[in-house]
Amino acid sequence: MTVDADALVATLARLVAVPTAYPPGDTSGLTPLLVPELEALGYRVGVHAERPGLDNVVASIGEGGPHLVFNAHADTVGVGDDAGWRSDPFALTADGDRLYGLGASNCKGSMAVHLWLAAEIARRGGPRRGTVTFTFVTDEESLGPHGMAYLRRAGLVKPDLLCLGAPTANTLITAERGVMWVGIETTGRAAHAGAPETGDNAVERMLRLLARLEATLFADIRRRVDGPLRSTVNLGQLHGGTNTNVVPSRCRAEIDRRLLPTETVDGAHAEIVAALKAAGEPEGSWSAELMRGTNGFASSRTGALVTALAGAVEAVTGRAAAFTDAVGASDGRWFAGDGIEIVNFGPGGGSEGHAANEFISRAELVESAAIHAALVERLVGLG
Repeated sequence: MTVDADALVATLARLVAVPTAYPPGDTSGLTPLLVPELEALGYRVGVHAERPGLDNVVASIGEGGPHLVFNAHADTVGVGDDAGWRSDPFALTADGDRLYGLGASNCKGSMAVHLWLAAEIARRGGPRRGTVTFTFVTDEESLGPHGMAYLRRAGLVKPDLLCLGAPTANTLITAERGVMWVGIETTGRAAHAGAPETGDNAVERMLRLLARLEATLFADIRRRVDGPLRSTVNLGQLHGGTNTNVVPSRCRAEIDRRLLPTETVDGAHAEIVAALKAAGEPEGSWSAELMRGTNGFASSRTGALVTALAGAVEAVTGRAAAFTDAVGASDGRWFAGDGIEIVNFGPGGGSEGHAANEFISRAELVESAAIHAALVERLVGLG
Protein backbone atom coordinates (compact mmCIF):
# COMPACT_ATOMS: atom_id res chain seq x y z
CA MET A 1 0.00 0.00 0.00
CA THR A 2 1.48 3.32 -1.12
CA VAL A 3 0.50 6.40 0.88
CA ASP A 4 1.08 9.89 -0.50
CA ALA A 5 2.80 11.25 2.60
CA ASP A 6 2.92 14.83 1.37
CA ALA A 7 -0.81 14.89 0.64
CA LEU A 8 -1.56 13.34 4.03
CA VAL A 9 0.54 15.97 5.83
CA ALA A 10 -1.10 18.73 3.77
CA THR A 11 -4.51 17.49 4.93
CA LEU A 12 -3.35 17.58 8.54
CA ALA A 13 -2.08 21.13 8.02
CA ARG A 14 -5.51 22.25 6.78
CA LEU A 15 -7.18 20.70 9.83
CA VAL A 16 -4.74 22.21 12.34
CA ALA A 17 -5.24 25.67 10.79
CA VAL A 18 -8.91 25.72 11.88
CA PRO A 19 -9.33 26.54 15.62
CA THR A 20 -11.67 24.05 17.32
CA ALA A 21 -10.62 24.32 20.97
CA TYR A 22 -12.86 23.46 23.89
CA PRO A 23 -14.30 25.54 25.35
CA PRO A 24 -16.51 25.98 23.42
CA GLY A 25 -15.60 23.11 21.06
CA ASP A 26 -16.99 24.94 18.01
CA THR A 27 -16.21 22.74 15.00
CA SER A 28 -18.36 24.58 12.46
CA GLY A 29 -15.23 26.05 10.85
CA LEU A 30 -14.26 22.58 9.65
CA THR A 31 -17.62 21.82 8.06
CA PRO A 32 -16.94 23.76 4.82
CA LEU A 33 -13.68 21.84 4.48
CA LEU A 34 -15.04 18.35 5.19
CA VAL A 35 -18.44 18.29 3.51
CA PRO A 36 -17.56 19.27 -0.10
CA GLU A 37 -14.54 16.95 -0.09
CA LEU A 38 -16.54 13.95 1.12
CA GLU A 39 -19.49 14.66 -1.17
CA ALA A 40 -17.15 14.90 -4.16
CA LEU A 41 -15.89 11.41 -3.29
CA GLY A 42 -19.46 10.03 -3.50
CA TYR A 43 -20.26 9.80 0.20
CA ARG A 44 -23.69 10.43 1.66
CA VAL A 45 -22.94 13.32 4.01
CA GLY A 46 -24.92 14.84 6.85
CA VAL A 47 -24.11 17.63 9.30
CA HIS A 48 -25.75 17.22 12.68
CA ALA A 49 -25.61 19.77 15.49
CA GLU A 50 -27.62 19.50 18.68
CA ARG A 51 -26.30 22.95 19.61
CA PRO A 52 -25.19 25.73 17.24
CA GLY A 53 -21.51 25.44 16.36
CA LEU A 54 -21.12 21.91 17.69
CA ASP A 55 -21.11 20.32 14.24
CA ASN A 56 -20.81 16.56 13.73
CA VAL A 57 -20.15 15.33 10.20
CA VAL A 58 -21.30 11.83 9.20
CA ALA A 59 -20.29 10.39 5.81
CA SER A 60 -21.23 6.91 4.55
CA ILE A 61 -20.51 4.77 1.51
CA GLY A 62 -21.81 1.30 0.64
CA GLU A 63 -24.96 -0.50 1.73
CA GLY A 64 -26.04 -3.03 4.33
CA GLY A 65 -23.93 -4.86 6.86
CA PRO A 66 -21.50 -5.11 8.36
CA HIS A 67 -21.46 -1.46 9.33
CA LEU A 68 -17.89 -0.34 10.01
CA VAL A 69 -17.74 3.09 11.65
CA PHE A 70 -14.62 5.20 12.06
CA ASN A 71 -14.61 8.08 14.53
CA ALA A 72 -12.30 11.00 15.23
CA HIS A 73 -13.02 14.03 17.38
CA ALA A 74 -12.32 17.43 15.89
CA ASP A 75 -12.33 19.44 19.12
CA THR A 76 -9.04 20.05 20.89
CA VAL A 77 -7.85 21.41 24.20
CA GLY A 78 -7.03 25.12 24.32
CA VAL A 79 -3.67 26.65 23.47
CA GLY A 80 -3.00 27.39 27.12
CA ASP A 81 0.04 29.48 27.85
CA ASP A 82 1.16 30.88 24.47
CA ALA A 83 4.67 31.27 25.83
CA GLY A 84 4.97 27.50 26.00
CA TRP A 85 4.68 27.13 22.23
CA ARG A 86 7.81 27.42 20.08
CA SER A 87 5.74 27.71 16.88
CA ASP A 88 2.30 28.91 15.81
CA PRO A 89 -0.17 26.35 17.25
CA PHE A 90 -2.38 26.77 14.18
CA ALA A 91 0.35 26.33 11.56
CA LEU A 92 1.64 22.77 11.18
CA THR A 93 5.41 23.05 11.58
CA ALA A 94 7.86 20.30 10.61
CA ASP A 95 11.04 19.62 12.56
CA GLY A 96 12.59 16.42 11.28
CA ASP A 97 10.04 13.65 11.67
CA ARG A 98 7.92 15.69 14.07
CA LEU A 99 4.91 17.74 12.95
CA TYR A 100 3.93 20.38 15.52
CA GLY A 101 0.49 21.94 15.88
CA LEU A 102 -2.51 22.10 18.20
CA GLY A 103 -4.48 18.88 17.79
CA ALA A 104 -1.81 17.23 15.63
CA SER A 105 -1.77 14.22 17.94
CA ASN A 106 -5.17 14.49 19.62
CA CYS A 107 -6.97 14.02 17.40
CA LYS A 108 -6.53 15.74 14.04
CA GLY A 109 -3.83 13.25 13.09
CA SER A 110 -6.50 10.54 13.10
CA MET A 111 -8.86 12.88 11.25
CA ALA A 112 -6.27 13.28 8.48
CA VAL A 113 -5.82 9.51 8.29
CA HIS A 114 -9.58 8.97 8.09
CA LEU A 115 -9.97 11.57 5.34
CA TRP A 116 -7.17 9.90 3.38
CA LEU A 117 -8.85 6.54 3.98
CA ALA A 118 -12.22 7.87 2.79
CA ALA A 119 -10.58 8.98 -0.46
CA GLU A 120 -8.79 5.63 -0.85
CA ILE A 121 -12.02 3.67 -0.35
CA ALA A 122 -13.81 5.81 -2.94
CA ARG A 123 -10.89 5.56 -5.41
CA ARG A 124 -11.10 1.79 -5.23
CA GLY A 125 -14.83 1.69 -5.86
CA GLY A 126 -16.18 1.54 -2.31
CA PRO A 127 -16.56 -1.48 -0.03
CA ARG A 128 -17.37 -4.79 -1.69
CA ARG A 129 -19.78 -5.59 1.12
CA GLY A 130 -21.38 -3.60 3.90
CA THR A 131 -21.15 0.08 4.79
CA VAL A 132 -18.27 2.26 5.90
CA THR A 133 -19.06 5.45 7.81
CA PHE A 134 -16.75 8.24 8.94
CA THR A 135 -17.74 10.46 11.86
CA PHE A 136 -15.94 13.69 12.70
CA VAL A 137 -17.36 14.97 15.96
CA THR A 138 -17.09 17.53 18.72
CA ASP A 139 -17.66 17.56 22.50
CA GLU A 140 -15.15 14.79 23.24
CA GLU A 141 -12.72 16.91 25.25
CA SER A 142 -15.54 17.95 27.60
CA LEU A 143 -16.81 14.35 27.97
CA GLY A 144 -20.01 15.95 26.77
CA PRO A 145 -23.28 14.71 25.24
CA HIS A 146 -23.37 16.73 21.99
CA GLY A 147 -20.90 14.79 19.85
CA MET A 148 -20.76 11.03 19.35
CA ALA A 149 -23.23 10.59 22.21
CA TYR A 150 -25.78 12.69 20.33
CA LEU A 151 -25.25 10.74 17.09
CA ARG A 152 -25.94 7.49 18.93
CA ARG A 153 -28.88 8.87 20.90
CA ALA A 154 -30.51 10.23 17.74
CA GLY A 155 -29.98 6.98 15.85
CA LEU A 156 -27.74 8.69 13.31
CA VAL A 157 -24.90 6.17 13.74
CA LYS A 158 -25.48 2.45 14.38
CA PRO A 159 -22.16 0.60 14.10
CA ASP A 160 -21.52 -3.11 14.18
CA LEU A 161 -17.80 -2.40 14.44
CA LEU A 162 -16.43 0.86 15.86
CA CYS A 163 -12.85 2.01 15.34
CA LEU A 164 -12.05 5.23 17.17
CA GLY A 165 -9.09 7.35 16.16
CA ALA A 166 -6.97 7.99 19.23
CA PRO A 167 -3.33 8.81 19.95
CA THR A 168 -2.28 5.22 20.71
CA ALA A 169 0.99 5.21 18.72
CA ASN A 170 -0.64 2.63 16.41
CA THR A 171 -1.26 0.17 19.24
CA LEU A 172 -4.68 -1.28 20.05
CA ILE A 173 -6.86 -0.40 23.03
CA THR A 174 -9.65 -2.93 23.40
CA ALA A 175 -10.73 -2.23 26.97
CA GLU A 176 -11.55 1.07 28.62
CA ARG A 177 -12.70 2.13 32.04
CA GLY A 178 -15.98 3.90 32.54
CA VAL A 179 -16.04 7.44 33.85
CA MET A 180 -18.33 9.07 36.40
CA TRP A 181 -18.41 12.59 37.83
CA VAL A 182 -20.26 13.21 41.08
CA GLY A 183 -20.94 16.63 42.60
CA ILE A 184 -21.38 16.69 46.38
CA GLU A 185 -22.96 19.77 47.94
CA THR A 186 -23.31 20.65 51.60
CA THR A 187 -25.41 23.39 53.13
CA GLY A 188 -25.27 25.14 56.47
CA ARG A 189 -26.14 28.50 58.01
CA ALA A 190 -24.09 31.67 57.54
CA ALA A 191 -22.95 33.63 60.59
CA HIS A 192 -20.26 36.09 61.62
CA ALA A 193 -16.86 34.45 62.02
CA GLY A 194 -16.54 36.18 65.38
CA ALA A 195 -19.39 33.97 66.67
CA PRO A 196 -19.06 30.77 64.60
CA GLU A 197 -21.14 28.79 67.11
CA THR A 198 -24.23 30.70 65.88
CA GLY A 199 -23.85 29.29 62.39
CA ASP A 200 -23.51 25.88 60.73
CA ASN A 201 -20.27 25.51 58.78
CA ALA A 202 -20.88 23.85 55.36
CA VAL A 203 -17.13 23.51 54.66
CA GLU A 204 -16.58 21.62 57.90
CA ARG A 205 -19.53 19.36 57.02
CA MET A 206 -17.94 18.68 53.64
CA LEU A 207 -14.62 17.82 55.27
CA ARG A 208 -16.35 15.35 57.57
CA LEU A 209 -18.10 13.72 54.61
CA LEU A 210 -14.93 13.50 52.55
CA ALA A 211 -13.07 11.99 55.49
CA ARG A 212 -15.85 9.41 55.81
CA LEU A 213 -15.60 8.56 52.10
CA GLU A 214 -11.84 8.19 52.32
CA ALA A 215 -11.98 5.97 55.38
CA THR A 216 -14.83 3.70 54.32
CA LEU A 217 -14.94 3.64 50.52
CA PHE A 218 -12.09 5.27 48.62
CA ALA A 219 -9.38 3.03 50.06
CA ASP A 220 -11.38 0.01 48.92
CA ILE A 221 -11.93 1.47 45.45
CA ARG A 222 -8.20 1.88 44.92
CA ARG A 223 -7.66 -1.82 45.60
CA ARG A 224 -10.02 -2.93 42.82
CA VAL A 225 -8.33 -4.25 39.67
CA ASP A 226 -9.33 -6.10 36.51
CA GLY A 227 -6.17 -7.34 34.81
CA PRO A 228 -4.09 -4.25 34.06
CA LEU A 229 -7.00 -1.87 34.72
CA ARG A 230 -7.62 -0.36 38.14
CA SER A 231 -10.37 1.67 39.75
CA THR A 232 -9.47 5.22 40.69
CA VAL A 233 -11.03 8.13 42.50
CA ASN A 234 -9.93 11.76 42.40
CA LEU A 235 -11.18 14.81 44.28
CA GLY A 236 -10.93 17.33 41.46
CA GLN A 237 -12.63 20.44 42.82
CA LEU A 238 -13.51 21.89 46.22
CA HIS A 239 -15.20 25.25 46.62
CA GLY A 240 -16.87 26.84 49.63
CA GLY A 241 -17.57 30.05 51.47
CA THR A 242 -17.92 33.65 50.38
CA ASN A 243 -15.50 35.48 52.66
CA THR A 244 -12.97 34.60 55.35
CA ASN A 245 -14.94 36.33 58.09
CA VAL A 246 -18.21 34.52 57.30
CA VAL A 247 -19.24 31.04 58.38
CA PRO A 248 -19.83 29.34 54.99
CA SER A 249 -23.37 28.24 54.19
CA ARG A 250 -22.47 26.23 51.08
CA CYS A 251 -19.67 23.99 49.85
CA ARG A 252 -19.24 21.89 46.72
CA ALA A 253 -16.84 19.09 45.83
CA GLU A 254 -16.56 17.28 42.49
CA ILE A 255 -15.20 13.76 42.23
CA ASP A 256 -13.94 11.82 39.20
CA ARG A 257 -14.35 8.02 39.35
CA ARG A 258 -12.86 5.67 36.74
CA LEU A 259 -14.74 2.37 36.67
CA LEU A 260 -13.60 -1.10 35.71
CA PRO A 261 -15.54 -2.65 32.80
CA THR A 262 -17.17 -4.88 35.45
CA GLU A 263 -18.43 -1.86 37.44
CA THR A 264 -21.45 0.27 36.56
CA VAL A 265 -22.17 3.96 36.91
CA ASP A 266 -25.38 3.31 38.83
CA GLY A 267 -23.60 0.99 41.25
CA ALA A 268 -20.66 3.36 41.75
CA HIS A 269 -22.95 6.31 42.44
CA ALA A 270 -25.07 4.24 44.84
CA GLU A 271 -22.07 3.23 46.93
CA ILE A 272 -21.00 6.87 47.30
CA VAL A 273 -24.50 7.83 48.41
CA ALA A 274 -24.59 4.93 50.89
CA ALA A 275 -21.27 5.97 52.41
CA LEU A 276 -22.45 9.56 52.75
CA LYS A 277 -25.68 8.49 54.43
CA ALA A 278 -23.69 6.45 56.95
CA ALA A 279 -21.73 9.57 57.95
CA GLY A 280 -24.67 10.71 60.10
CA GLU A 281 -25.00 14.31 58.88
CA PRO A 282 -28.52 15.80 59.16
CA GLU A 283 -30.95 14.84 56.43
CA GLY A 284 -31.13 17.55 53.76
CA SER A 285 -27.74 19.02 54.64
CA TRP A 286 -25.99 17.34 51.70
CA SER A 287 -26.67 15.98 48.22
CA ALA A 288 -24.75 13.84 45.73
CA GLU A 289 -25.51 14.68 42.09
CA LEU A 290 -24.55 12.28 39.30
CA MET A 291 -23.17 14.86 36.88
CA ARG A 292 -22.33 12.42 34.08
CA GLY A 293 -21.31 8.84 33.68
CA THR A 294 -20.78 6.06 31.16
CA ASN A 295 -19.80 2.45 31.68
CA GLY A 296 -16.54 0.95 30.47
CA PHE A 297 -16.15 -1.66 27.75
CA ALA A 298 -13.96 -4.65 26.92
CA SER A 299 -13.91 -6.11 23.42
CA SER A 300 -12.74 -9.64 22.72
CA ARG A 301 -9.27 -9.89 21.22
CA THR A 302 -10.59 -12.66 18.99
CA GLY A 303 -13.42 -10.62 17.46
CA ALA A 304 -13.58 -9.70 13.78
CA LEU A 305 -12.47 -6.07 14.21
CA VAL A 306 -9.58 -6.73 16.56
CA THR A 307 -8.38 -9.73 14.56
CA ALA A 308 -8.48 -7.78 11.29
CA LEU A 309 -6.75 -4.77 12.80
CA ALA A 310 -4.02 -6.87 14.40
CA GLY A 311 -3.49 -8.60 11.06
CA ALA A 312 -3.30 -5.26 9.27
CA VAL A 313 -0.67 -3.99 11.71
CA GLU A 314 1.49 -7.07 11.16
CA ALA A 315 1.06 -6.96 7.37
CA VAL A 316 2.12 -3.31 7.14
CA THR A 317 4.85 -3.17 9.79
CA GLY A 318 6.12 -6.73 9.93
CA ARG A 319 5.61 -6.67 13.70
CA ALA A 320 2.99 -8.32 15.86
CA ALA A 321 0.28 -5.90 16.96
CA ALA A 322 0.79 -4.37 20.41
CA PHE A 323 -1.99 -3.76 22.91
CA THR A 324 -2.00 -0.96 25.47
CA ASP A 325 -4.23 0.28 28.29
CA ALA A 326 -6.35 3.41 28.20
CA VAL A 327 -5.69 6.18 30.72
CA GLY A 328 -8.46 8.50 29.60
CA ALA A 329 -11.94 7.95 28.20
CA SER A 330 -13.01 7.90 24.56
CA ASP A 331 -16.30 8.31 22.73
CA GLY A 332 -16.47 4.53 22.52
CA ARG A 333 -17.96 4.53 26.02
CA TRP A 334 -21.30 5.78 24.66
CA PHE A 335 -21.66 2.41 22.89
CA ALA A 336 -20.50 0.30 25.84
CA GLY A 337 -23.88 -1.36 26.31
CA ASP A 338 -24.62 -2.02 22.63
CA GLY A 339 -22.85 -5.36 22.32
CA ILE A 340 -20.55 -4.24 19.52
CA GLU A 341 -16.79 -4.46 19.01
CA ILE A 342 -14.95 -1.28 19.96
CA VAL A 343 -11.26 -0.49 19.53
CA ASN A 344 -9.17 2.67 19.87
CA PHE A 345 -6.34 2.97 17.36
CA GLY A 346 -4.41 5.77 15.71
CA PRO A 347 -1.18 7.72 15.35
CA GLY A 348 0.22 10.02 18.00
CA GLY A 349 1.12 9.70 21.65
CA GLY A 350 -1.23 10.31 24.55
CA SER A 351 1.34 12.35 26.49
CA GLU A 352 1.68 14.82 23.62
CA GLY A 353 -2.03 15.45 23.19
CA HIS A 354 -2.67 17.88 26.05
CA ALA A 355 0.59 19.81 26.17
CA ALA A 356 2.29 22.78 24.53
CA ASN A 357 4.27 21.95 21.40
CA GLU A 358 1.96 19.05 20.63
CA PHE A 359 3.35 16.94 17.80
CA ILE A 360 2.88 13.79 15.78
CA SER A 361 5.42 11.63 13.98
CA ARG A 362 5.20 11.91 10.19
CA ALA A 363 6.33 8.29 9.80
CA GLU A 364 3.72 7.09 12.30
CA LEU A 365 1.01 9.08 10.52
CA VAL A 366 1.85 7.46 7.18
CA GLU A 367 2.11 4.01 8.74
CA SER A 368 -1.31 4.45 10.35
CA ALA A 369 -2.90 5.31 7.01
CA ALA A 370 -1.54 2.13 5.43
CA ILE A 371 -2.77 0.04 8.38
CA HIS A 372 -6.25 1.53 8.14
CA ALA A 373 -6.48 0.68 4.44
CA ALA A 374 -5.38 -2.89 5.14
CA LEU A 375 -8.01 -3.11 7.88
CA VAL A 376 -10.82 -2.08 5.52
CA GLU A 377 -9.64 -4.59 2.92
CA ARG A 378 -9.85 -7.38 5.50
CA LEU A 379 -13.25 -6.43 6.89
CA VAL A 380 -15.34 -5.28 3.92
CA GLY A 381 -13.10 -5.70 0.87
CA LEU A 382 -11.93 -3.14 -1.66
CA GLY A 383 -11.64 -3.21 -5.44
